[in-house]
Amino acid sequence: MLSRLSSWRPVLRVRPLWRYQSNATIIDPVWESVERSERRENGGGEGHRGGDGVDRALLCRIIRVDHAGEFGADRLYAGQSAVLGRGPVGPIIQKMWDEEKEHLQKFEELMIRHRVRPTALLPIWNVAGFLIGAGTALLGKEGAMACTVAVEETISEHYNNQIRTLMERNPEQYTELLQVLKKFRDDEMEHLDTGLEHDAEQAPGYTVLKTAIQLGCKAAICLSEHI
Repeated sequence: MLSRLSSWRPVLRVRPLWRYQSNATIIDPVWESVERSERRENGGGEGHRGGDGVDRALLCRIIRVDHAGEFGADRLYAGQSAVLGRGPVGPIIQKMWDEEKEHLQKFEELMIRHRVRPTALLPIWNVAGFLIGAGTALLGKEGAMACTVAVEETISEHYNNQIRTLMERNPEQYTELLQVLKKFRDDEMEHLDTGLEHDAEQAPGYTVLKTAIQLGCKAAICLSEHI
């Protein structure tokens, strides 16, 4: 197990934020100045709409926070895999992790296309996500699955809130993003069901553990939307 846990070390070697890189995508902070300058040129304001009727500030906020969430989920499953990857539950964790990688890649593509800056808190979510995943996995399969249930339930609710917000606007202007959010929400719900099917509720202190993780997730969502 110690040899597996040693795989977390490269995760802690976080690149400087101005050269943050995940997979093959490089996110440059110049996008933050682009984002701000576009708001200034078009009158600024949280509710500003571009020439296409899209609320630029809303779009940036959604993409930024969802990228942060999927990045954190990717690191969480990396931590779980480091501890339990060679055990019976390893393939199950790997399947969910692979889907989170796809989610992360999609939001990185959206960040590139819409020139949205990442949250400045990525280095923190990098470390925290891995440690939470590995820490709960050390409680056994049940602990890892309890963590999965807590996180995926929170993320599913978050996606639902975003979907409702966009539907209350003109949904035709956000067709692609709505499709992405609905697909990823369904994936997260499937992960939640997987956790429950694999004895998440049998984890020691399940209710307390779930509540603590969800409070942390909600705080991370709030911070990542704006920082």
